[in-house]
Formats: sequence, C-alpha cells, structure tokens
Amino acid sequence: MAADREKFVRQANKRVNAAIRAIQEVAKLSNTALYEYTERDVELIFESLEKELAACRKSFELAMNVQSWVDFSLEEGREGGVGGEEE
Repeated sequence: MAADREKFVRQANKRVNAAIRAIQEVAKLSNTALYEYTERDVELIFESLEKELAACRKSFELAMNVQSWVDFSLEEGREGGVGGEEE
C-alpha cells in the first residue's frame, strides 16, 4: 500500500502542477494588447474548464464512495435494496 501512496503523490504532484501551468497559459490569453475576444469567448472557456474540473471531482467522489454502491443488491432480504419495497 505504501508504494501505491507514493506513486499517487508523485503522479498527483506532477499532474496538478502541469494543470496549474496550463491554466496559467490560458490566463495569458487575457492580454488585450495581443488578443481580441468577446465576453462569450471567456464564458465558453470557463464553462469548459469548470465542467472538466467538476467531472474530475466527481471521479474522486465516486471512487471514495464506491463501497456504498458495491453493497447494492436486488435480492430479497438483502441490505441496500431500493426503499425496501416489495412487489
């Protein structure tokens, strides 16, 4: 397990720093002396970035909560069924 943690930390540091650098590069597009853009362009950029960030967070949340839905079963008498309803 320690090796998996070390690998995660190493990769997270590398990938998050790369993402931060990429976002800093996007920020450079705000220079109106070099670029022309509309408010709609800016909205589309941030909608896209926010959508991807939300999807990334959801991936982590699902992975951390995987046990809560692994126990699901439609079998009679098992815990985790839908609302405990019977037909």
